[in-house]
Amino acid sequence: MRKYFKQRVEMKKVAFIALAGFIGLTSCVSKKKYTALETQNTKTEGELSTAKMELAGCLDKQKASKTEIDYLKSVNYQLLESNNSLSTLSAQESANLEKSLESLSEKERQVKSLQSALNKKDSVMFALVSSLKGEFISADDEDIQIEVEKGAVFVSISDKMLFKSGDALLSKEAKDILEKVARVLNNQPDMEVMVEGHTDNKEFKEGAAIKDNWELSVQRAASVVRVLQKDYNVDPARLIPAGRSYYTPVASNDSKEGRAKNRRIKIIILPKLDQFYGMIEEGMK
Repeated sequence: MRKYFKQRVEMKKVAFIALAGFIGLTSCVSKKKYTALETQNTKTEGELSTAKMELAGCLDKQKASKTEIDYLKSVNYQLLESNNSLSTLSAQESANLEKSLESLSEKERQVKSLQSALNKKDSVMFALVSSLKGEFISADDEDIQIEVEKGAVFVSISDKMLFKSGDALLSKEAKDILEKVARVLNNQPDMEVMVEGHTDNKEFKEGAAIKDNWELSVQRAASVVRVLQKDYNVDPARLIPAGRSYYTPVASNDSKEGRAKNRRIKIIILPKLDQFYGMIEEGMK
């Protein structure tokens, strides 16, 4: 377009110069013709001016178009970069999601394994309780209590069923009771057995054979453990004697009845930790 306008301008210049020369060479030109030529010259100059203005406008539009094209190119480049970034981000998010799902699946498997192990342990515990209650079906509920608590079986035996007052020597009747306990324990060789001695808060006289309730509770627990081992062949590696004195009462020591309840032997039967962990590991294979 610029070339076209230049050609037009040049042609009109040539026409004007030719016209002027012709007028100079022919001095005898009439006034009417001169006026006509002058009018034509003015028109040509106007057209020339218009052509220049049109050319300038076209150049401005061309410049504006180039600027717009450059801007659109820049926007397009940015969009392509954003698209590439989104593609990369989506791939990363997909990988992260896959890892999260794998982690959740593994945790779910671990939970199921743990639940399975707990169910097995509970089944063993309830079977153990049933066996003990079968052995002591005729026993007085106040003297022998059997219950499951915190994943273990508790057998609480009143001291009057086992010992004389203030003494750690087992009575003849005690061996019959402990024989029944031992029979159940020997059928569950994978269980640990803790024997706790508990007393009331009555103090001993000075010079007595037993100094205090700590000593009495420990000696009573040890007496039970010895009989279970020596007379009824319970594996001593499973047995744990412990003395608790009067610091874990089940009733108030302010009354005779309360003190009687507090004097007791408590046998706690619980699964070995390594056995329990073994059940968990087996379930996770």
